[in-house]
Amino acid sequence: MKGGLFGMPKVSVLTPIYNTNPLYLRECIDSVLRQTFTDFEFIILNDSPENTDLDEIVESYLDNRIKYIKNNTNIGISKSRNKLIDLATGEYLAIFDHDDISRNTRLEEQVRFLDNNPYVGVVGAWAQWFGARNFIRKNPEYDTDIKIYLTDRCAIMHTCAMIRKSVLMNNNIRYEEQYSPAEDYRLWGRLMHVTNFHNIPNVLVDYRCDTNNTSHRQKTKMNIAHKSIQMQICNTFPMYRMAFEQNMRKVRFRLFGKIPLIKIKNKWALLFDCIPIIKIKD
Repeated sequence: MKGGLFGMPKVSVLTPIYNTNPLYLRECIDSVLRQTFTDFEFIILNDSPENTDLDEIVESYLDNRIKYIKNNTNIGISKSRNKLIDLATGEYLAIFDHDDISRNTRLEEQVRFLDNNPYVGVVGAWAQWFGARNFIRKNPEYDTDIKIYLTDRCAIMHTCAMIRKSVLMNNNIRYEEQYSPAEDYRLWGRLMHVTNFHNIPNVLVDYRCDTNNTSHRQKTKMNIAHKSIQMQICNTFPMYRMAFEQNMRKVRFRLFGKIPLIKIKNKWALLFDCIPIIKIKD
């Protein structure tokens, strides 16, 4: 373990790494060390113990806020995340993935929000996707809207989240391995019962979208886990699901309400249903 604690830091930045691209890891670490908010510990947990290249990268940083731990054997992402929670001494836990980049004011803005809003247990933010896809992911801002959208999809980006540690500890909530790689969605589903959510409407993280990093098998596991979690949330919070479906009906009406119906052989169809979609060569 590298570095030492002199009192309790306000924030613990938690980053599990596993055979991370060396360039991506350096960009990740540099972005955390550039934060305008400085009262934090940065716990990096290596779950690829045979990868000594990662040791050299992390140990090249002479910053005592970095605490570097290495698992003796590979234990998987959910157990690694839980180990990071147990190691953390901060009041707030900043979740941050090993290949993403934090904007300089990320910690400052999220700490300020949690300090000023004691009934919020999880605060996220918008994210700039880059790489294979480029757009700004804008999730709903307020608690009710977030919970409505959680009945359909993960409405808080995990790598953007800051969690009040006491909410996890007081309710005995942790990541659940059986839902990996959708362990974050399951975590939000459980936290819906006990706390409020918020997304800061600013881009605070650059999220690296690399389609080559996700195998077909992982995508299949993700889809299965996602459907299972979605069903549990919908069954537990039917009113949120009803609100989501009502909202989607309004969207569909706005999109298609003025599209004329046409008659084809005694059958009615929306005009767009009859227009073929063709691909134009790039």
